[in-house]
Amino acid sequence: MERKVLATINGREISNIDLDNAVKSMHPQQQMRFQSEEGKKRLLEDLVNQELFYLEAKDNKVDETEEFKALMEQVTINMLKQHALNQLFMAAMPTEEEAKAYYDEHQDEFKVDEMAKARHILIKAENEDEFAAAEARAKEIAEEIKAGEKTFEQAAIDYSDCPSNMQGGDLGLFGKGQMVPEFEEAVFSMNEGELSEPVKTSFGYHLIKVEERHKAGVSKFEEVKDEILGKLAQLKQLKAYEDKVAELREKYASAYTLND
Repeated sequence: MERKVLATINGREISNIDLDNAVKSMHPQQQMRFQSEEGKKRLLEDLVNQELFYLEAKDNKVDETEEFKALMEQVTINMLKQHALNQLFMAAMPTEEEAKAYYDEHQDEFKVDEMAKARHILIKAENEDEFAAAEARAKEIAEEIKAGEKTFEQAAIDYSDCPSNMQGGDLGLFGKGQMVPEFEEAVFSMNEGELSEPVKTSFGYHLIKVEERHKAGVSKFEEVKDEILGKLAQLKQLKAYEDKVAELREKYASAYTLND
């Protein structure tokens, strides 16, 4: 972004970059108030006002008062504490090699069950007559799909009684035990891209299209690397903190007392 000076107050410049940084520091909901040209104008006025308060404070030598000096001393103390902790934690960040070693030694933690990604079209039924009609309707829809008159997704939007219809019948990725037994049995016996015959469940008749099948096994390292790095970071940082506290308590044993 090219820097453009928007205002100058006693030699101090406020640029478009300062304005942008001020917006970025805000909560996302608050940021929306300052996206328009009018909002940016109000924000610039506020930054100018802050500079005017700074000028008056300097003129009144507020920075030379004992109250201000005490405040700045406390700010410095707090920042030093936080900076020291940040340095300690940064030094305790795990490496990718450590994460890989953890992955290799803890394979059981990364086992995944068999999974499938599927879409479905539900024709609801509640009694014997409705089930017969639902089966016939499901067969009609299946013929439309096979004939290329509609895609499965469009047929789901047009015909399915399930709330997933507006997503083209998409049920996402799921494992065994998450669907009713009849539905699950059909899904995990099908191949990717296959269209089922009408499947009866307590809800009615379903047409199912399996889009993905994932065998049970162990997640790949790249899939769980960030999770492992986060876990190791917590463990390493906690140990680094506890070790450092023990060291400091011994080093400065005469510098502090704990009152009952």
